[in-house]
Amino acid sequence: MNRITVNPAQCGGHPCVRGMRIRVKDVLDMLAGGATQEEILRDYPDLEVGDIRACIAYAARYIDHPVVLAG
Repeated sequence: MNRITVNPAQCGGHPCVRGMRIRVKDVLDMLAGGATQEEILRDYPDLEVGDIRACIAYAARYIDHPVVLAG
């Protein structure tokens, strides 16, 4: 199951969770702000544990890019 979707007609084309209007960035911001997984799931009952993990995995995959230094 592909939990992270991108639709140019939804949320400005930003990655979302399973086609819902919950952006990956929103989930990551909540986690970074100190929200627990349980708090997020309580506040967003349509989310599942796998969705939160998919958001983290998505961020990890896209943050791992080569850095080119001018020498």
